[in-house]
Amino acid sequence: MTTAKKLLICAVAILISVLISSVGIAQQYVTKKPTAADWAGLANLPDFNGVWERGGAPARGAGQPANSAAPTAPRGGAAPAAGAPRGGGGATATPGANATPAGAQRGAGGRGAGGRGGGRGGGMQLNPEYEAKSRAYQANQPEDNTTANCLPPGMPGIMTQPYPMEFLMTPGKVTIVIEAYTQVRHIYTDGRKLPEDPDPKFFGTSIGHWEGDTLVAESIGFSPSIRIAPGVAPSDKMRVVERFRLADPDNMSIETTLTDPVVLAAPYTTTANLRRHREWTIEEYICEENNRNSVDNNGKAGINLTLPGANSSK
Repeated sequence: MTTAKKLLICAVAILISVLISSVGIAQQYVTKKPTAADWAGLANLPDFNGVWERGGAPARGAGQPANSAAPTAPRGGAAPAAGAPRGGGGATATPGANATPAGAQRGAGGRGAGGRGGGRGGGMQLNPEYEAKSRAYQANQPEDNTTANCLPPGMPGIMTQPYPMEFLMTPGKVTIVIEAYTQVRHIYTDGRKLPEDPDPKFFGTSIGHWEGDTLVAESIGFSPSIRIAPGVAPSDKMRVVERFRLADPDNMSIETTLTDPVVLAAPYTTTANLRRHREWTIEEYICEENNRNSVDNNGKAGINLTLPGANSSK
């Protein structure tokens, strides 16, 4: 090989390396050290801090949307009533909870709880191909789904769970610690942009900004393992926009809009209320501990009745 060819190969290799590095850098955002002014600035934002429970109605005249959705109970468990003792409903939930988000109907044309879409009936409207997939899935629906193996529901289903969630506000970020499945969401408000090529995640990548007293969060890049309707996964074009706003000091309204030009025939919006419990703390939720439930490749739920530590030779 001539020297000229060697130099050309080296130059091409260096160019490829630089291009790969630049793509990687574009996906990264370096968080700066918060200043005293950054911490002080939190006092000027609405106070979302604390533990919240999905469901319950805000005080009359608090400005809560009229079609606020009640919590959706997992299969086999009841959602906690507003003001009920902690664990009154969520404690009975099973790892195999229905991962379909609250308001998603069984087939297009149905009316979801608190949901509104662009088609007749106000429910989630699927494009014909995905409507057919959903109906086929429901015609031969498995006994349970992957949440029985401790996979989280993903977005937006994780925000509909009848378990508490804690909001933590720090400079440039709102963190949501969700008791169900011990999950954590980050909504970045530090000025970064949505990634052009996001890694698929159960909760996507969430970027937020403040519009007055409303936190607006936009999320993209979702795992194909999640479901937004029975038997239907989102496409890589799905976006979720959430609007968080205090209706009164201890009630927060959340308006959630799903758009997916591939799967959905129209944007789908739900509203819900969270009620703050200042005396609550987040508890442990260890789905994997002593987990005896499972789902096989055919969607059949099973249970291992062998006691932990039992002598199998007897």
